[in-house]
Amino acid sequence: MSAAISSRNFWYTGLMTQPGSLARNERGELCLGGVPLRNLAETYGTPTYVYDVDAMVREARALREAFGEHPHAIAYAVKANSAGPIVRALHAEGCGADVVSGGELRLALRCGVSPDDIVMSGVGKTDDEIDFALTRGTHGILAVQAESREELARIAARAHALGRVGRVSLRVNPGLDDIDTHAHIQTGHDEAKFGIAKDEVLDCVRELPPSLELQGLGGHVGSQFTTTGDYLRAAAVLFELARGASALRPLRFVDTGGGFGIDYGSGCPASPADFVRETLALLRSSGLGALALHVEPGRSLVGAHGVVLAKVIQQKRVAHRSWLMIDAGMNDLVRPALYQARHRIVPLTLTEGLGAKASVRVVGPVCESSDDFGTHELPLSPPPDAVAILDAGAYGYTMASEYNGRGLAAEVFLQGGAVVAHKARPSADAWAEERAAVGR
Repeated sequence: MSAAISSRNFWYTGLMTQPGSLARNERGELCLGGVPLRNLAETYGTPTYVYDVDAMVREARALREAFGEHPHAIAYAVKANSAGPIVRALHAEGCGADVVSGGELRLALRCGVSPDDIVMSGVGKTDDEIDFALTRGTHGILAVQAESREELARIAARAHALGRVGRVSLRVNPGLDDIDTHAHIQTGHDEAKFGIAKDEVLDCVRELPPSLELQGLGGHVGSQFTTTGDYLRAAAVLFELARGASALRPLRFVDTGGGFGIDYGSGCPASPADFVRETLALLRSSGLGALALHVEPGRSLVGAHGVVLAKVIQQKRVAHRSWLMIDAGMNDLVRPALYQARHRIVPLTLTEGLGAKASVRVVGPVCESSDDFGTHELPLSPPPDAVAILDAGAYGYTMASEYNGRGLAAEVFLQGGAVVAHKARPSADAWAEERAAVGR
């Protein structure tokens, strides 16, 4: 038996489920994809990232179905989570890839993604990265997305030198200064380094050299949108420019980017399917219904379906303050330090012995004051011996570091209710030997 409860009370009820693949079994053990997380913590140690790959595939399927019969492409933003089992599973569900480096491009190709299903973004592509993108397959990748007039000229020069016709799209900066998301993940305002200024786009289309073939126009104005309003405002600018561009050259697609948000515990955002349906309606009302619509989701496919397992090291009390110190730190999950992001933290097991909830500040072991996961309501008499940091499937492991000599976390991948792959955490001896061996 289980009782559905709100995510804000998620940790405190013994027999429960919540939307998605997290649930507690009859022993009070937190499970992901049907697998008790305590068992994984004991087997693989901590800190460990655990991912429900099946749930990620379901997210991609729901998004794909929202397009109906309209021509489209879903280019998974590899930067969100670059693990091979995840990239391969999403590709098998029909996703291509949005990459931002030569390393991510090589990864996508090695995971079986066709060059025809890959777009490459990024404001500082090197000549080597451009050359690699232009020479994959018969025609290069689907589109190298030019983010400035200067970069467009560089892509043209590299294509000419290689004797190729490079396929490109133009990333538009719509100049929207009041996007409702964190300043560090706003990318569509006039002072952002991203994209071609909207007033320059049509000139770029007119002046496109013969070594380049224009595929489409794209945009991306930020991340973690919980409502569709700002996304549609940016799409309206993009579609207006696409109408002008299509009068000059044929276009195959418009790409409205990603940025679909997830629920980190403060409420249910608009779903990725909502974004797609409303964007499609705007596309058709703009007279562009013959163009394919491309999107570049990352977080919305994977974020809610990964957790970080951490062991509680100790409790600390000073006057009226209480801290809970865990063995996962900002080197493992930097989002709270970098974006002031909040991730829910819950005990791995609920037992009769756990006391009433109390406010406690959860912190990691790293020697920085910013190694702080915020205040959470957790039992303190006694405290839990292990916890899970929720909603960590995106921008977690991919942004991790080995700061303070702390090796990268382990990773565990679940499908069909079982572990299908894992990557071990390096030992402290292995890390020290690798660093000491430099220059020997």
